[in-house]
Amino acid sequence: MKLMLKHTVASAALALISGVAMAAEHVVEMKNSGADGAMVFEPGFVKAEPGDTVKFVLVDPAHNSVSVEVPGGAEGWQGAMNEGITVTLNEEGVYVYKCTPHAALNMAGVIQVGDPVNYDAAKAAVDKLTAAAATNKDRLTGYFGQVQ
Repeated sequence: MKLMLKHTVASAALALISGVAMAAEHVVEMKNSGADGAMVFEPGFVKAEPGDTVKFVLVDPAHNSVSVEVPGGAEGWQGAMNEGITVTLNEEGVYVYKCTPHAALNMAGVIQVGDPVNYDAAKAAVDKLTAAAATNKDRLTGYFGQVQ
């Protein structure tokens, strides 16, 4: 009986550790200049799985990361100015985010977690951000075009 209990506890612990070990961390840099031009998140599109984290790293000053659209049941985020933030993505869907002071320059990005269950709402958020942008109008739609 003791041996069976130890085996069950060990199996449960291994399953828990395996689940945690499988979660990935994705790094997104907040930059004044990058491959896609001025005022960018790099990369601007991230494909993740439920349980993964995204770490927004401040490379240049005067940026933040703020969620604009998240799937139902997911928590949004509001990063402080000039600080990085790490978010855990537990719900499947499309997450759209922006840099508050540089939204007019279309400094925004897209994260897809699993299936894009909120595709239409995310597309509406992308369209709204793009319409309000003064420059880089094709940037965010290009990122969103990678959603599958």
